[in-house]
Order: sequence, then structure tokens, then C-alpha cells
Amino acid sequence: MLDDRTLAGPSPTPWPAAYPQGYAVVDVETTGLARDDRIISAAVYRLDARGEIEDHWYTLVNPERDPGPVWIHGLTSELLEGAPLFADIADEFASRLAGRVLVAHNAVFDWQMIAREYARARREAPVRQRLCTIALAKELGLPLPNHKLESLAAHFGVVQRRAHHALDDARVLAEAFRPSLRAAAAGGVRLPLLECRPLTEWSDRPVPRQQSGGYGGYRQSGWRPSRKRPACPYPNPGRYEEGKRLKQGMRVAFSGDTSVERELLEDRATEAGLHVATSLSRLTSLLVTNDPDSGTTKAVKARQYGTPVVDEAAFGQLLRDVEPADGEQ
Repeated sequence: MLDDRTLAGPSPTPWPAAYPQGYAVVDVETTGLARDDRIISAAVYRLDARGEIEDHWYTLVNPERDPGPVWIHGLTSELLEGAPLFADIADEFASRLAGRVLVAHNAVFDWQMIAREYARARREAPVRQRLCTIALAKELGLPLPNHKLESLAAHFGVVQRRAHHALDDARVLAEAFRPSLRAAAAGGVRLPLLECRPLTEWSDRPVPRQQSGGYGGYRQSGWRPSRKRPACPYPNPGRYEEGKRLKQGMRVAFSGDTSVERELLEDRATEAGLHVATSLSRLTSLLVTNDPDSGTTKAVKARQYGTPVVDEAAFGQLLRDVEPADGEQ
């Protein structure tokens, strides 16, 4: 574990009284995105009300299972074997989050992973609000080519040293969040804060640990043993309507860059009972894209057909509460 303190002078920017009193900029590396996936490393940069860095902290976490895509995060079973369990670091992690807004890139993902780990430990994370830096970038109208962390970092001149390393990702995000926060304050922009509610839909499905010569069933061509998905068992209920819930059976298509691996987003949609479509037609219920004005085939067809469009962050929110298909409980 690492703890370091940084002294910095106060920002001269006039500050909105309604803004939060502190932030916890978080990044977690995980074994995957499913409900039974686990956190394998976590980092937190604590910032004060005006975005000045107070300290940072990092830890490995033993997931007690296969570590997943080692070729991405670099954390093998051997490295994680002697790491603390999540229950062992839950108190320290909680002290870093308490009384602060959780800030993350695609925050719904980090929040859900953290909330499920606390649920497994029969506890609740002391977080009441979160702020997604993708949503904040949109509120500020930043001219980004896509919504990946590397693009946000490049916009603010922040150099990434070790992508997919929780501590470096959290550092990069903190350094990009600080000028974003100052710009929001200077412009009187309302921060896109969302409520954090404890989660209970977690699973402890047994997953084999990493075996010699392989990755416990994971392959470098994807995060799951097989990319072929079963047919959706639910009928298509029609198009998504803004302000309403997604419903099982809806046909969802994806287009363009995403901050989360595309196949993992598709897996989450499939697990929720949605039909992942590889192309867009008049029957498509929803298109998920961070760049609806792009010239991709799917984006163009969506405009032609009047297909509803949401971005990745909004889709992550919708996945939290998918309506069962008719006749399902």
C-alpha cells in the first residue's frame, strides 16, 4: 500500500457554494465486468473542495480466483497470491471514500464493482454521490475525439505512464479532473452528480484460478471463454423511449469507441436480457454510441430510421434497472 501527501496552494477561482466539499478520484482494476467478477487493485486520490490533491493510496487485492485478462492489467495469480483480501482493506478503502464524491471515468462501473465488494463483506461503501468524468466532459463541451481516458488526458496535457494500472489511471484522472472542476466552477456549470445506492445483485460463482500455461479459461481474443452468445429468449418489445426503462428483449446495437471494452459492454447487455445486434435495422430498439454525429453506418442508419440513441454512460445507468419481459418475474 502507498500513502503520499502533496501540498498545493488554494485555487483563486470563485467557487459555487453548492459544490461538494471533497472528492475521491478512484480507479479499480478487475477480473472482468460480470456480477461475479472481482477487484484486483484499487487506487484513490483524495482531493479537497477545490480539487487540490491531498493524498493518494493504492493496494493490490487478492480476488481468490482467476485474475482475468493478465495481458491487459499485468496482475498474475502469483502477484496477487500474497495480497490482502478485500475484507482486509475495506476499512482503509472506506476511510478514503467517506464524506466525498466518488469520481471515476465511466463511474457507474467503478461504483458497481466497489458496491458489490462491500456487499460481499456484508457492509456498505460510505459513498452517497458519484461523478462521471465522461458526463462532466460533455457538460463542459470539451472537444474530445472520443470518451476514452487517454483522450481526456491528452486534452489537458496529462502524460499516461502505465495504462490499466490503477494508481497511474487514478493519477491521470485526478490531474484531468482538476482543470475540469475549475472550468465548471468558473462557468457556473452544474456538476452531473448521481446518487449511489448500495447494490445487492452480486454473485460468487466459482471461477478457477490461473493454471500453468493458460489463463483459467480466458483467452487473449476476449475476456470470456467463447464469444458466441445464445439467442435472446425474449421477444422484441419495440423501441426504447427516453425517460423509461430498458426492457428485456430490446435489440441494442453499439457503434464507435467506448471507454469500456466493447465485448464487455455487449456481455453486460446480454446478461441483462437484451438482444445484442451486430447491425442496425428498423427493428433496433436502441443505439449506444459516444459520437452520434459520426459517419459510421450504424449512426447514419439510426438517423434515417429515427432509432433512439444514448451514450455509454447513460446506457450503463439504464442497465442497472432493466424491466423484465412480459410474463417474467
